[in-house]
Amino acid sequence: MQKVRKAVIPCGGMGTRFFPITKAVPKEILPIIDTPVLSYIINEAIDSGITDIMLILGPGKEPIRDYFSPNPRLEENLKDKPELIKLLKSTYSRANIVFGSQPVPKGTADAVYRAKSFTGDEPFCLAYGDDVIYTEGKPVMRQLADCYETYGKSVLGVQYVATDDIVMYGTAKVGKQEGRAYRCLGMVEKAPLDKIPSRLASLGRFVLTPGVFDEIERTPAGKNNEYQLTDTLNRMCETEGVYCYDFEGKRYDMGDKFGAMTAAVEYALRSPFGDKMKAYILDLAKTLQ
Repeated sequence: MQKVRKAVIPCGGMGTRFFPITKAVPKEILPIIDTPVLSYIINEAIDSGITDIMLILGPGKEPIRDYFSPNPRLEENLKDKPELIKLLKSTYSRANIVFGSQPVPKGTADAVYRAKSFTGDEPFCLAYGDDVIYTEGKPVMRQLADCYETYGKSVLGVQYVATDDIVMYGTAKVGKQEGRAYRCLGMVEKAPLDKIPSRLASLGRFVLTPGVFDEIERTPAGKNNEYQLTDTLNRMCETEGVYCYDFEGKRYDMGDKFGAMTAAVEYALRSPFGDKMKAYILDLAKTLQ
């Protein structure tokens, strides 16, 4: 069984829910405190054993390339501040980060297909840039990679969603359960409440076999002439087989303003100034009663 050592992260979408800042700043590098959203996802990949990462950049995403590439001139200007140079280098030196391009937004499956030459005949992790997932133990991509290495099939990361927000996500139809893993029988994208096949929602993490590229080639375009990964995964459920894995971790929807604010508060509470933040929140709460 091949080990999972590569990851692909598509960085597309205009980030309209965060206008006007995303007119100039890609949503993927909006900060949680002082660290871009995308850095948290890249660090999750590295902590999961990933050594090579491809970022698929859409139009207007060049600042992402700038952030995750060396900057010799800036490093020279900081030569008397080794702690800042170390911090700067940590943005790009912990893994081999390369860049792909999706010049026209044609759907998630099209974005994945852009990584075909990068991943080759290896399985790879796929992570969406809107989802930050905090874990105290094993990182989510590692959880999914372990599932892949057990079953040898593509893996869809899911979590149970009890609220009506389930209609915002793709939901999985599942079969036999083994621990936290389920056989995936299909996916339904943003189904109404009376049509959802389960309460297990797809939340932006996958491990995909190289067979995904053949299936993308066979998958017809859908709405707006775009190629969606959900359609490809449904084909793969019928051909080579797919598993769902109910991963452990706290997920933050960084494509949503409230989700982003929640992440900022909770990451602040976990930070070195967490006690100070907690005291501030307790004092603030007294004024809200």
